[in-house]
Amino acid sequence: MPAIPSSSFLMLQPLLNFSLKPFLYSRTHNFSSSFLALNNSRKFPIFKPPFPSYFRAHPLWSQAVSTESPSDNGSGGGRSGALSPAPITEDVQKIEVNPPKGTRDFPPEDMRLRNWLFNNFREVSRLYGFEEVDFPVLESEALFIRKAGEEIRDQLYCFEDRGNRRVALRPELTPSLARLVIQKGKSLSLPLKWFTIGQCWRYERMTRGRRREHYQWNMDIIGVDDVTAEAELLSSIVTFFKRLGITAADVGFKVSSRKVLQEVLKCYSIPESLFGKVCIIIDKIEKIPVEDIKKELISVGVTKEAIEELLQVLSMKSLTKLEEILGDAGEAVADLRQLFSLAEKFGYSDWIQFDASIVRGLAYYTGIVFEGFDRKGKLRAVCGGGRYDRLFSTFGADDVPACGFGFGDAVIVELLKEKGLIPELGMQVENIVCALDLDLQGAAAMVATILREKGLSVDLVLESKPLKWVFKRAVRINAERLILVGKSEWQRGMVGVKILSTGEQYEVKLDELK
Repeated sequence: MPAIPSSSFLMLQPLLNFSLKPFLYSRTHNFSSSFLALNNSRKFPIFKPPFPSYFRAHPLWSQAVSTESPSDNGSGGGRSGALSPAPITEDVQKIEVNPPKGTRDFPPEDMRLRNWLFNNFREVSRLYGFEEVDFPVLESEALFIRKAGEEIRDQLYCFEDRGNRRVALRPELTPSLARLVIQKGKSLSLPLKWFTIGQCWRYERMTRGRRREHYQWNMDIIGVDDVTAEAELLSSIVTFFKRLGITAADVGFKVSSRKVLQEVLKCYSIPESLFGKVCIIIDKIEKIPVEDIKKELISVGVTKEAIEELLQVLSMKSLTKLEEILGDAGEAVADLRQLFSLAEKFGYSDWIQFDASIVRGLAYYTGIVFEGFDRKGKLRAVCGGGRYDRLFSTFGADDVPACGFGFGDAVIVELLKEKGLIPELGMQVENIVCALDLDLQGAAAMVATILREKGLSVDLVLESKPLKWVFKRAVRINAERLILVGKSEWQRGMVGVKILSTGEQYEVKLDELK
């Protein structure tokens, strides 16, 4: 048999330890496996003996410690340190253990909360008859910068890939949705009711509830040009809030229409080409001083007279007063009237209010727009959306009426914490299986496999542990049953079962275990 290099033995060592494990334990240790042990708190010792002489005499061992290095030229100078790793000659820099700024890890407790939240997103979408879709996190950069003038251009995580293509991590989901609809073309049957839960990336200033990486729940209706689509979307968000215990006293929706802004600008002969830029500036109205808003509007070509009229209209919180200025013949007032009427029918009129200052920053919105807000004013917008009837032509396709919303995961979690509505979401496993003797570990694995094949979750204790440890583990994972595999029971084809909530215990035949 050829000599085994010391480096190879180092890789084999864990396998050898496992394979030869039975030789490391004295056969004289007889662990009683009587089911009476259920009420005992015995601790089984874990033996860590040195390598015995008969193990040192094993052929693999002797070959490994006497291996000649090729550099010895057959001189036989075996290295006694063959079992130790080579010394590290270079200083190893410690890795940064925190995730990149603005991103998050999801340890088990946070992952449970995320899954719970996403399950509620999905359940509400199901209740409203929506189908789930998804798109690549990495998209063509052109998909997002095509809408020139948007502030989102400065927030992209973008780069050139190895094929010299400009790509970007998606900052939002709607352009990807539009791309997929265009790709499918006439094979799709309208209207579409689609939803997605996807990770988005924006390089921006972080505040409470705003991160550079977040997950977003989107619901979109493609192919309906009536305000009933917006009314349905708002209803779905209200349903979601109610499921989580959030009321109209906690959250409201500010509702307006981009058409309000269009009608005012039209009165002052402001070119339509400026509409997108004006919307981006107006969207900052609650974030920067009014004087700064005026300066920015002047810089893009809006007259002082038009600015004063515009700011007066945007300050309105009454639909009746808006009607007095714009009249009742325009589309803006008519759409808003219909939406508020539908809100009463859906049963959420106490959740919504008119606010002319809501325009949303994205340039592709064309009609009704809305934002969910925390009534105490401690958080940024909880969600937002609206109608985007002219998005598809931006990508060279025929326009299709569409509307939708985006709902981030970070802000809602902050709101739930604020309201004390975060549920207790501990780990939950139906069964914990433990062998009472080392040589019954295989039997315990068999029990675990039988239960798993029946669709039951099982935490198999993989090491020799005292019963006190096993009971503590069972409590920590919220196990329903403790199943003990003891020697005397196993010889009779039985296992011990303890119902942890009641303390009831009994034996059951293996083929009757459910």
